Amino acid sequence: MISRLLSIALALLVLVAPQARAAIDESELLPVEQAFALSARTLGSEAVELRWQIADGYYLYRHRIAISAPEGFTPGALDLPQGKRKTDEFFGEVETYRHELVARLPISVSPGTREIALVVSAQGCADVGICYPPHKTPLRLALTDTAATPASTVPAAPLASSPSNPLAGLLQTNVMAGATDALPLPPEQAFGFEAIANSGDELLLRFTPAPGYYLYRDRTRLSATAGAQELTLGEPRWPQGVEHEDEHFGKVVVYFEPIDVPVPVQRAAGGPLDVQITATFQGCETDGICYPPMTRTLSVSLPASGAGAAPVAAEQAEDSRLAAALSGPNRLWTLLTFFGFGLLLAFTPCVFPMVPILSGIIAGAGNISTYRAFVLSLVYVLATAVVFTAAGVVAGLAGANLQIVFQTPWILVSFALLFVVLSFSMFGFYELQLPSSLQTRLSELSNRQSGGSLLGVAIMGVLSALIVGPCVAPPLAAAVLYISQTRDPILGGLALFALALGMGAPLLAFGTAAGRLLPRAGAWMDAVKAVFGVLFLGLAIWMLDRIVAPTVTMVLSGALLIGSAVYLGALEPVAAASSGWKRLWKTLGVLLLLAGSLQVVGAMAGGSSLLQPLKGVFGGGGGHAAELRFRTIKSSAELDQAIAEANAAGQPVLFDFYADWCVSCKEMEKYTFTDPAVQQALSGFVLLKADVTANDDVDQALMQRFGIIGPPGTLFFGRDGKELRALRLIGFEKAGSFAARAAKAGASP
Repeated sequence: MISRLLSIALALLVLVAPQARAAIDESELLPVEQAFALSARTLGSEAVELRWQIADGYYLYRHRIAISAPEGFTPGALDLPQGKRKTDEFFGEVETYRHELVARLPISVSPGTREIALVVSAQGCADVGICYPPHKTPLRLALTDTAATPASTVPAAPLASSPSNPLAGLLQTNVMAGATDALPLPPEQAFGFEAIANSGDELLLRFTPAPGYYLYRDRTRLSATAGAQELTLGEPRWPQGVEHEDEHFGKVVVYFEPIDVPVPVQRAAGGPLDVQITATFQGCETDGICYPPMTRTLSVSLPASGAGAAPVAAEQAEDSRLAAALSGPNRLWTLLTFFGFGLLLAFTPCVFPMVPILSGIIAGAGNISTYRAFVLSLVYVLATAVVFTAAGVVAGLAGANLQIVFQTPWILVSFALLFVVLSFSMFGFYELQLPSSLQTRLSELSNRQSGGSLLGVAIMGVLSALIVGPCVAPPLAAAVLYISQTRDPILGGLALFALALGMGAPLLAFGTAAGRLLPRAGAWMDAVKAVFGVLFLGLAIWMLDRIVAPTVTMVLSGALLIGSAVYLGALEPVAAASSGWKRLWKTLGVLLLLAGSLQVVGAMAGGSSLLQPLKGVFGGGGGHAAELRFRTIKSSAELDQAIAEANAAGQPVLFDFYADWCVSCKEMEKYTFTDPAVQQALSGFVLLKADVTANDDVDQALMQRFGIIGPPGTLFFGRDGKELRALRLIGFEKAGSFAARAAKAGASP
């Protein structure tokens, strides 16, 4: 089916492309069956002779001739004579045939076989500069007939359209074969091309492949003219692309996303100059057709030499750079880099809650050896890594992030209740254990006698990966982007697994150390379990904070602090003969009592900050920082309308993806968007926000449109309504860096 689409679409492109009409009159081209007339005959039951009569002014490529057998018999290697060597514009060093080509195909058939079926694929060009798309001819030959047997194809009625069209033969076979699928995009829509003056001495070319299409880097040729004035283009500064194993050109570098290519300009005079820039380039549809080379010519007005123009970011966004690195030659180094990014992410607020979870598991296992602690920690880390990898691969292939699915309120509440249940067991209210009959059956599997259930630890690891974290960050987005572009879940999954192992390495070290450092059975062990009980309650509050009001979080946090203070004896008198440790715990309890009381008082007074519970209680609300006003967007249609309105007003756009359960989103709101420098940089922007908390079909469609796997994601659009892809931000960014990013976006056209 792909081959049919290839022939149909490329034929249509040749028929309708303005540059093709300008280069040659269509009536001068022969139909492909006449330009390369194929006949065949059987040589007994041992070989088939293929003979091409090639019209004058046409030639066939040797390396583009191939044989397939759709009915299952296996042909031998095609014996082709040596062709004429040629340096080809498209394929480099090749061999070609003119006038006539005779080839011998060995065959091996079962006794009694009367006929065979072949499909012969070939490709050729005309000397006038037009290359035909690959053409396939089906053959059915009788083995008993050693005379010349013409190529047998499926009979078809003549095409009703344009009988004088010389390329009708390209369409005829495919129409009669039933190719009814939608045609690929016209070249102007599949591959956008723009050119602007980046400065008086530099052009900026923008290539924009449509989603599902890619552009070859090394199939691009550039030239420029400026009337009578001498003008020379320097070497283009291509961004890093994706290494791709191509059916036609072998290992090449391609681009699946829009790219900006700066091109230096050398000229004799330094004044303003009007330039005609001509670009010839080639690209393909992913898993579909490859377009013939297309040529575009645009006019650009260069300012005086040395005069600057509005800067446009030519670099790639961090997720795009990392995705491209996965296809580079140093893949092992790239995987090690992802592991390093994982180590850095291990200390973010999204991953940190896994530390008390694993520590609580180790503490709850009782007296265990260092080796057993290592095994439990390893099972937990591997479980989180496997689920994290699977979720990322699914997001890349299907565009559905499993971790987002688990951020619904009822799941978060259930997980918070699980933490509460675990914490009460730490306090000694009860012991969590399976019914005795089931416990006996699973004892050998889980090795419960040695401390800790491997199955239970693995389940906690799975739940932690899906619900607790980690946050969406550039390395995660890069691996998912690579999978979605290349459909290569193996390398992309390895990158995700390396990232997850990096995040889990500190957990593994901490869990192993906890098994060695935790005290043995006794009063100390009860105290340690109580500490982990408090941590589990804190995790429950942290989970609920994603879906409840800040005042509720403050009250719950205050209650936890006050309860911990009571446990430490903050309200009990200290005897004169008490030890120093007793007095230290008393002091700590009083401080926790005071902190908890401030949380409760601040919540009742309308506060919303855990770190500053009394902010605004005294002295009114005059001290509140100014807030950015975002317009909430729900659907793609609303977004397009808002961007169009901003374009009409000549304003750039910031578009932010947010969710109540997204920890990094709240970091952006609290620490970045409140910064005066950021607010100043965004003063001329139209601010839009997509609240994807519900994660319904409309939210998912909006995220899939931009390839966003989950919030936070911040997109910038120029005054022309196009996304400034190189400035896209995935994850949290500090105020200073974000202000610089926004300033770049504000200076773009």
